[in-house]
Amino acid sequence: MHRNMKEWIKNICNDNERAIMPLITYPGAQLVKKKVIDIVKDGEAQFECIKAICSAFNSAAAVMVMDLSVEAEAFGSPVQFSETETPVVSGHIVSNIDEINSLTIPQVGEARTGAYIKAAELASKYINDRPVFGGIIGPYSLAGRLFGMSEIMVASMLEPDSVHALLSKTTSFLIDYALAFKEAGADGIIIAEPAAGLLSPTQCQEFSSDYVKKIVDSVQDEHFIVILHNCGNTENLVKSMLSTGSIGLHFGNAVDMKKIMPQIPNGIAAFGNIDPAGIMKNGSPEEVREKTMTLLKEMTPYKNFILSTGCDTPPGTPFENIHALYKALDDFNEAQKQASA
Repeated sequence: MHRNMKEWIKNICNDNERAIMPLITYPGAQLVKKKVIDIVKDGEAQFECIKAICSAFNSAAAVMVMDLSVEAEAFGSPVQFSETETPVVSGHIVSNIDEINSLTIPQVGEARTGAYIKAAELASKYINDRPVFGGIIGPYSLAGRLFGMSEIMVASMLEPDSVHALLSKTTSFLIDYALAFKEAGADGIIIAEPAAGLLSPTQCQEFSSDYVKKIVDSVQDEHFIVILHNCGNTENLVKSMLSTGSIGLHFGNAVDMKKIMPQIPNGIAAFGNIDPAGIMKNGSPEEVREKTMTLLKEMTPYKNFILSTGCDTPPGTPFENIHALYKALDDFNEAQKQASA
């Protein structure tokens, strides 16, 4: 379905009922009796997982899994897989400017990128009652996986030209990958850029936001939008994140949303930020409800806040906890409705 996504953002920000868009696709593997390794390698299996989650929960959008190993693997990085945990990059492949200059930019479709485009294509074709969001890693986070996170943090200070050379290549690939999601029919992408949360505001601008903006400028329009996710300590990075032009920002549980929301202008959606591991996976339904109710009450003044998890909810998260998240929102919305009647 070809929908106006800027209108969609406007509508969910102005609705009298608070919207919800948690990142809960990985737990959906249980619904379709698939292992994690199935849904990160097989596009059709991932689509089945997304569809099952959409049938079980009334989220504002369908969201693909957040897998921060896909793009690095396409560049040649080794990846460790598990039947029960998300894939992880297990080694870096460049360490100096010569290796960076020799690094080949992959084609979209190489390694597992084709499976993710397939999942987006199927979801966009068969899920018509809500938007579908693909997911890609951010340019600095991808560069960190290719170079090594400790190494790129040092290089950002001592050898910035090398880092920029690598970022030029990661950004070029990510633009092509984002355009492939758009061509597949997705309504937008969530760019996961957690490594930028380790940077100072000035470094974040130079090494992350300026490059994210190139992706946003290449793909975002009325029918396809970008949500920028950073689950790091972003309290002082909001201005830089906004400079990317992303129409939505997604925050992790490392920050207090009461300190984030005053920095977010009207018209920009802000998503967050129930702890996906400590609360959603390892907490009780009562703890999920308590944390959710507290957050919703704190966010009452901000119509452009959308309830979400702080990051992708881990595989194996109990469905009782996901139901508790939704039930808390329903009860909150009902109480708000009665209070305004």
